[in-house]
Amino acid sequence: MVSINDVTVAWGGFTLLDRINFHISGSDKIGLVGKNGAGKSTLMKLIMGVQNPTSGHIDRPPGITIGYLPQIMEHHKGLTVMEETMTVFSETSGIAKEIEELTALLGERTDYESEEYAELIERLSDLNDRLAVSASEPPEVAARKTLRGLGFLDSELDRRTETFSQGWNMRIALAKILLRQPDLMMLDEPTNHLDIESIEWLEDYLKNRRCSLLVVSHDRKFLDNVTNRTVEIMLGHIHDYKVPYSQYLTLRSERIAQQTAAYQNQQRMIQKTEEFIQAFRYKPTKSNQVQSRIKAQEKLDRIEIDETDNVRLTVKFPPAPRSGDVVYKAEGLVAGYPGKVVFSNANIEIKRGEKVALVGRNGEGKTTLMRIIAGELEPLGGESRLGYNVDLGYYAQNQEDILDKTETVFSTLDRVAVGEVRTKLRDILAQFLFRGEDIDKRVNVLSGGERARLGMAGLMLKNHNLLALDEPTNHMDIKSKDILKQALKAYDGTLVVVSHDRDFLDSLVDKVYEFRDGKVTEHLGGVAEFLRRRKLENLQELERQEVPRKAETVRVSASRQEMKEKSREDRKKKNRISYLEAEIEKNESRMSEIEKKLSAPTPQDDIMELTREYLECKRDLDAKTEEWGTLID
Repeated sequence: MVSINDVTVAWGGFTLLDRINFHISGSDKIGLVGKNGAGKSTLMKLIMGVQNPTSGHIDRPPGITIGYLPQIMEHHKGLTVMEETMTVFSETSGIAKEIEELTALLGERTDYESEEYAELIERLSDLNDRLAVSASEPPEVAARKTLRGLGFLDSELDRRTETFSQGWNMRIALAKILLRQPDLMMLDEPTNHLDIESIEWLEDYLKNRRCSLLVVSHDRKFLDNVTNRTVEIMLGHIHDYKVPYSQYLTLRSERIAQQTAAYQNQQRMIQKTEEFIQAFRYKPTKSNQVQSRIKAQEKLDRIEIDETDNVRLTVKFPPAPRSGDVVYKAEGLVAGYPGKVVFSNANIEIKRGEKVALVGRNGEGKTTLMRIIAGELEPLGGESRLGYNVDLGYYAQNQEDILDKTETVFSTLDRVAVGEVRTKLRDILAQFLFRGEDIDKRVNVLSGGERARLGMAGLMLKNHNLLALDEPTNHMDIKSKDILKQALKAYDGTLVVVSHDRDFLDSLVDKVYEFRDGKVTEHLGGVAEFLRRRKLENLQELERQEVPRKAETVRVSASRQEMKEKSREDRKKKNRISYLEAEIEKNESRMSEIEKKLSAPTPQDDIMELTREYLECKRDLDAKTEEWGTLID
């Protein structure tokens, strides 16, 4: 479907991708992995055509449709959620037009045995399938179903898009891609702003959807569930594994171990050969053997171990000045936005040195509280105040909106740094893996992970004694998360953190505030204790929609009417199954007849009419087979 051929991306003497080659076929669901800044997002942009390689080329077949969800995007304003989502259906008319053009072209051609003719038939069939699916239910119904799957409530669909956060606008963009049903989907970290229910819904969709997929994610479970192939980018090169993520880790480890063992064995052999050459180089009786071994050394195909990128963050937060005993206090706090209260009557007290987690489902008010603490948002009621001598360092979720895209990495910090710290800017940036020419990169070319690291580096410019971090590990790879966690554990100030990542919070925090059903509840102890008290396996269970428990009722016996109804329904179901099986057999038989005619048509055969009938039979067959499957289950 898409071929990447000898593609190189380089600038300023730095090579990001070095002559990489691989092919994406129609059945591939690929997890694209590698460290932040390795080139994953760049590769997607190259395939999409929004960026050009330094050399090499990317082949895309004509007519291919690509749905691309970037990490960072511009969101449309002025429309409601439903209106913005419905704009995707304007493309349906384009599909219908292409079907008309292909049908006319097939009617003119007579090269029935050629590969080009077969490709045109396949393309026409695919377009008809796509049109049939889009027409199988009204566009508004399909849009509502997809938006609900991605976490929107019906009551939110008439709200304007600009009243939602960046994460919720990302869901709208994702819904539009799914509704388009492209040939190739490229999703760059789609799970960063999704709760567990939405992730599971998306997993099911992607597993069952017949299309090519290229996805970047740091969520191991998600990759294992939706991919069948893993392509790793490391130090400009790629390593291709035909397995999901967890199996890739095992195979990669085995490959490196085998390479290392083979390399060491060869090195021992080379050393012994060189010792023999040196020992007998000047002995006439051994000259033939010496020359033979010298030639063998020259011809030897030397084993190399694949380079491994071991560069890591080295984060260490500066000492925190002493603050008052109470760092933040809220009493009877009411928070939200005009016309919408998110939570009310909250009483919160955070003391010096505490490390506190804010947990709960999306939309329950965690980010709202962070914005109130940071002074970006006024409460709707109650009191909210920082304590004595508190110096706040705030890391917001939307770093891409906060950072100036025209600045360089270095100038971003230099613009706000004052005093002696300006002499340490290069050292601070080096801690966050911005070294050498990296510091001259403009913000607009940074990946999401690099922007996250730059935003975190900004917190080192002052000796803050309160850090408020809203989803700091979004876009960070697993190693970077671990290093940031250790740095925060060693930090001697006060920490308030929003995260859905139990591994990150475990052993880091000593108090939890749970946001649930418009209330904020304090839980003393770490995340493990909180989950044990709530009888939950993990933080993701908090994000599931809670189903109200129904009162248990005991029936002595079922009424005769219920039994009659059940019997009647069973008969109807059996009759329907029998009818569908007969229709499926009839369609398959007719399609087989048409296929024989199309493979060797006579002058009396109407190719266009036969093609039209074949596609109608196929649509009918697919619909009846799907219904039959649901009844059998």
